[in-house]
Amino acid sequence: MDSEVIAERFVRARLDAEALPAFPGTLPTTLNSAYAYQDRAIALWPDHLVGWKVGGIGQTWLRRVGEDRLVGPIFRRGMRLAPPDALIDVPVFRGGFAAIEAGFVFRLGADAHSDRAQWTPEEAARLVTGLHVGVEIAGSPLAAINELGPTAVVSDFGSHGGLLLGPAISGWHACASDSLTCETFIDGRSVGQGAVRSMRAGLLAALAFALGRCARRGLPMKAGYLVASGAVTGSHAIRIGQSACVRFGGVAEISCRALPAMRHGGSVTSRSV
Repeated sequence: MDSEVIAERFVRARLDAEALPAFPGTLPTTLNSAYAYQDRAIALWPDHLVGWKVGGIGQTWLRRVGEDRLVGPIFRRGMRLAPPDALIDVPVFRGGFAAIEAGFVFRLGADAHSDRAQWTPEEAARLVTGLHVGVEIAGSPLAAINELGPTAVVSDFGSHGGLLLGPAISGWHACASDSLTCETFIDGRSVGQGAVRSMRAGLLAALAFALGRCARRGLPMKAGYLVASGAVTGSHAIRIGQSACVRFGGVAEISCRALPAMRHGGSVTSRSV
């Protein structure tokens, strides 16, 4: 019952675009419990899955929860294409948490085996039909979600707020790891830059983790899904009214502006995932 109540409160807060003053119930102590909350929230959310985001778990929390990554759902209406030279308005929760996370996004070309709970990066690569640049809008109606730790983050959709999908990277398999670079700017000031130093140990390892985690929950990946592989330049807080730009060296720029989230208008009704 606790997972039902917590999921409903997170979903209701997101639909109403209202901040939560505290975690809405008992904070789960394990990731498995937190994913049970997330599974219930996915079933309540009035939209359909189009993929998953992968987030990192820091060393301090790793010793407590036993995993160094987490996953959260990407929904159809939260995924937007990012055309060249466009300034995309993105909703953030007033009184909640919001951040810009630059990274790279896999597109899957085949269904994952539903009974395979462990994947190697090499096995994961065989499912990939393309690699895109992208910007995740991390967000939650709970301002202190990161301070509460990864079980809180997992409970609320992995703190996912939307995905801006940029163009595909031509010949990504052959790209040198140092050539996949990006730099994040907020209000014109550089706040972080990074490069994919090891494709196999980095991006593909994140995809392999997501494939296994989702399969163990009974939610195997499907052809066409997008998988955002994590923040390459870090997670950078953004406030309403601020603008952000991410420059992906030699590929594209993605620009967005944070505006207040509006009431969604959907209803909290259970459905199959």
